[in-house]
Amino acid sequence: MMPAKILVIDDENLFREDLAKLLSRRGYDCKTAVDGNMGLTVAEEFGPDVILCDIVMPGQNGIELLGELLRICPECFVIMITAYGTIDTAVEAFRRGASDYIMKPLLIEDVLLKIERLIDHKLLNREIRFLKRQLHREIEGSLLIGESGQMQKVRELIRKVSTTTTTVLITGASGTGKELVARSIHKNSASAQEPFVAINCAGIPEHLLESELFGHTKGAFTGADTEREGFFEIAGSGTILLDEIGEMPLVLQSKLLRVVEEREFIRVGGKKSIPAKARFMASTNKNLEELVQSGQFRQDLYFRLAVFEIHVPSLKKRRDDIALLCEHLLKKLNKELKRNCRGLDNDAIRMILSYSWPGNVRELRNVIERAMILATGEFITPAELPPQIAGSVEFPKNSDDLRISVAAYEKEHIRRVLSAAGGNKEECSRRLGINASTLYRKMADLGMINNSSS
Repeated sequence: MMPAKILVIDDENLFREDLAKLLSRRGYDCKTAVDGNMGLTVAEEFGPDVILCDIVMPGQNGIELLGELLRICPECFVIMITAYGTIDTAVEAFRRGASDYIMKPLLIEDVLLKIERLIDHKLLNREIRFLKRQLHREIEGSLLIGESGQMQKVRELIRKVSTTTTTVLITGASGTGKELVARSIHKNSASAQEPFVAINCAGIPEHLLESELFGHTKGAFTGADTEREGFFEIAGSGTILLDEIGEMPLVLQSKLLRVVEEREFIRVGGKKSIPAKARFMASTNKNLEELVQSGQFRQDLYFRLAVFEIHVPSLKKRRDDIALLCEHLLKKLNKELKRNCRGLDNDAIRMILSYSWPGNVRELRNVIERAMILATGEFITPAELPPQIAGSVEFPKNSDDLRISVAAYEKEHIRRVLSAAGGNKEECSRRLGINASTLYRKMADLGMINNSSS
């Protein structure tokens, strides 16, 4: 670990240099300055962790210097030193941001103890920030697993739009993780500490949806015994996600359009306009353009929502990510279920990779959880997989033979990646992480040359 940096600013030459030598002998990286101007210059170049600054100096005094030091080094701690201390001076020093205040003549052990405590505090703050970043990365990593080109594109779109307050429309089949994309955008935004509120438009009865969104006044309708905030108020300056927006009734769509356009709403039964401060996001598993053409969705609302669209691909279109997802789910579920499952055996892996996954990632999670509960050994076997998955691949007759099983798996994997690459063998070899000549040789050995296209 690098030694902590300490800057001593004092116009008394003997005091300043003796203190610096003592601190250096205790293992600190120490520099000195004779006045405020020099102190600012050294501080900017040196980047100290702690500054010991005299209050009474020629020209600019320590109290006046304090604010400039903290502007240059906002994370450093400043200890004020004086031989002429008063309560008013101490109060003013703390008010301006000093971390401590000590009197001359110094008690060296007291000074060292104060510095040590401040350094420990700074290291603790750094560790907390590091752990928060790690936790944030773990959260984000758990939301969007996958290294396929499609998922890399999704993550790049998330990264770009997170720095804005732009309205986002997230599309994709059920179970692909649309809400997780929205949460990822929110967590990476400037409003990450504000609420994230998700409303399932398909899960709330039509006659209650307006009240749930906008709130209601007392007596607005039968049963409205008290005034109540809606989700738009609860979201505050955070993010509101309208999930399955394609299910929203047309009457309510017109009211939502007003909110999106004018950034305000009125509670059911109320008259007062309330500002809508939250960022808007919407998600759907339907084709909104088709709904617009059939008259089931307002075109003007669609244009307002689809300012920035992110499409989340289905699992069958990113099969290269299935193994990574399985690995992630196994780690997560081992903790939740208190199991020690090491993975899937070869036959189970082949079945998992061959299945079409109509329920996408949600279905995969359910299958892995069920299999882990049923598994009696360290590995998940075909016996623990549902019948529709177990019957999704044709096994070689002698599946106990490792060479035959591996060859069958390689053939199926190459066929799938080649199909995803549009039949282009150069692209297929790149995705597989092998050179083209190795791919051609493998395909020839597996009897695939006559059945594949360039």
